[in-house]
Amino acid sequence: MNAAVRAVAVYLPEKVLDNGELVRQFGTWTESKIFSKTGVVRRHVVEGELVSDLAVGAGKALFAEHGVRPEDVDFLLLCTECPDRFLPSTACTVQDRLGLRKDAGALDYNLGCSGYVYGLALAKGLIAGGVARKVLLITADTITRTIHPRDKSTRAIFGDAAAATLLEASDKEGVGSFSLGTDGSGASKLMIPAGAWARPSSPETRAETVNRWGNVRTLENLYMDGPEVLKFTLDVAPPCFHEILKLNGVGLSDVKLVVLHQASRMLLEKVRDALQVPEEKFVIDIENYGNTTSSTIPIALRDMEREGRLTEGDRVMVMGFGVGLSWGGTVLRW
Repeated sequence: MNAAVRAVAVYLPEKVLDNGELVRQFGTWTESKIFSKTGVVRRHVVEGELVSDLAVGAGKALFAEHGVRPEDVDFLLLCTECPDRFLPSTACTVQDRLGLRKDAGALDYNLGCSGYVYGLALAKGLIAGGVARKVLLITADTITRTIHPRDKSTRAIFGDAAAATLLEASDKEGVGSFSLGTDGSGASKLMIPAGAWARPSSPETRAETVNRWGNVRTLENLYMDGPEVLKFTLDVAPPCFHEILKLNGVGLSDVKLVVLHQASRMLLEKVRDALQVPEEKFVIDIENYGNTTSSTIPIALRDMEREGRLTEGDRVMVMGFGVGLSWGGTVLRW
């Protein structure tokens, strides 16, 4: 039994942070410079909302927009790096608030940039194994809450969002074969170094430091080594791209669109050049959202469908890469 994507819906926090506001706060950049570096004009950010709030919003949007009933869902997968609590699993909270059946499974998994792809793989496995016929995959993060207010480098890039995807059993071609990879030796390139069990919160971890560009952060804030993350992406993306095509028995000409994790416009353009994907096939959909970690790919899929660039029967390649370090991709038949 195969798995197929039936529907995708998105939830965005109400507050919008645009480049003009960042310029007013920092006074050292211009709106055009922020856009040229990131490809972002505005991003949605939480004001106290929890990840469960965003996840529930995405789930309810999917039910309302696509005629899905909560009682039809057999399993809930929640991808998040920002759970409400250490325990219980935030998926349990979301199951209750969405009104899913009590005999439905529910679990969290912690992954970011490649999290949507890994969720597709998990959902496909649950369906193929006969555990579930309909899986609700929700990606949700409040990543801006991990960023220091005076760290303009990351505040300009990231936004908050949630996306809900319903996958169901199908006899037709749907979710294809996967290329997945992990290199934990690079974990320090994109991480929050302190605040959990490995390095508990303390006055030392809460002390502010300023780098040579004037960005302020503590060890309890998100840290990203941009040049190293770019190097990693350019190292892993081409072989992963070609392996995805090989595993699925298709060529680039058979694929309608290529949707990568929307990290930043600059990174995407460099990867596009490395992969030699024609511009008309390559999706850049970051301008109004920023980097929403695990939700960038489903947001782009939703937008491409709304714009008519993705229609029934089309093949679309999806590929994510980043925190972990982790990467993966597959081909979907829409």
